[in-house]
Amino acid sequence: MAQPMPGAFAAAASSHPPSVIPHAPAVAIVAGEPSSDQLGGLLIKSIQDAGLPARFFGIAGPRMQAAGASSLYDMETLSVRGYVEALSKLRRILSIRRGLRRRLLDSPPRLFIGVDAPDFNLALEADLKRAGIPTVQFVAPSVWGWRRSRIKRVRKAVSHLLLIFPFEEEIYRQAGIPATYVGHPLAHALPPPDREAARVKLALSPEAEYVALLPGSRQSELRLLGRLYVETAKRIHAERPGVRFLVPMVSRETKLLFQLALHEAGAEALPLRILFGHAHDALRAADIALVASGTATMEAMLLGCPHVITYRVPWLTYQIMKRQAYLPYVGMPNILAGRFIVPELLQAQARPDALAQALLGLLADASARQAMLADFDRLRGELKRDTPRLIADALRPFLT
Repeated sequence: MAQPMPGAFAAAASSHPPSVIPHAPAVAIVAGEPSSDQLGGLLIKSIQDAGLPARFFGIAGPRMQAAGASSLYDMETLSVRGYVEALSKLRRILSIRRGLRRRLLDSPPRLFIGVDAPDFNLALEADLKRAGIPTVQFVAPSVWGWRRSRIKRVRKAVSHLLLIFPFEEEIYRQAGIPATYVGHPLAHALPPPDREAARVKLALSPEAEYVALLPGSRQSELRLLGRLYVETAKRIHAERPGVRFLVPMVSRETKLLFQLALHEAGAEALPLRILFGHAHDALRAADIALVASGTATMEAMLLGCPHVITYRVPWLTYQIMKRQAYLPYVGMPNILAGRFIVPELLQAQARPDALAQALLGLLADASARQAMLADFDRLRGELKRDTPRLIADALRPFLT
């Protein structure tokens, strides 16, 4: 779930673009979704703060553009998840990649940086590397989780990897791929949990019970999950009428899709507040949350919000992914812990009644919430590093 970011991310999002050094090396950079845009904004700001000369262009969202990057294509086109979902945009995505490849091969940049989006970036990086253009991938493909065969593609495609999980470094070095663990950017940038301060900031009741609902940042996710979240909220409200709901939305389009789900479910009267952005504030302020699998699970963990993870994808996408997965869990807190510390209700289990009961049980069980928070604290400590400095140090040889 993307939203305005504090700390290093906020600097990229809120400041005016820095003046471009006329003869600075050209750096091509590609991000494919809002969470990647956040990471790209941090990377650009890290390079600028280190005094490294660079001018950025490629495929960038609002946070990267605010940091000074120019975007040649609309990032929303690349923002898809799953095989079936990508088919509707495949022709346009392939056209964008061909056009960008031609441009970069005709006028080679000093460096290419792919920010996540491995299905888009790895093929492009392989062609660029073959042509002698150095390539860096920020956020490595999760070969430890599924599609392990991708590690061969990574070796052919990248000159260097910037890793965000500590256990990845040994995996990629054993495969002969230069890599640097830079810490998780969110662990560096996010403020510590502080429910009272977040409620003051959002003008919320200090005593009420709040459930944050985070159905995703993509329009496709809202179409798949919006009604599920609304029906879950209806059941929670029926059993616990005092509960209030916070729903951060990343864009006008996702907000309209969620409002449509409310209308279709006849749930306009729910005690629910839709926020534009402010996902981090909502997670800090809430007692618990229902979170779509993805970056938001990491954000909920780092911000100290006990939560339940859910997700649905089309049947065919699920069948393909299930056959290529190596781990029994999908949420990052569980992957990092190596066990289920956060409940996951996916696919057929993702029903309003089951989700409502899981959330009501967590809301009623203070000891379960405290145990979850203790695990979150430990994992936060493992992920926190001086990420901007480590990024700049790793990229310095490519830019000087």
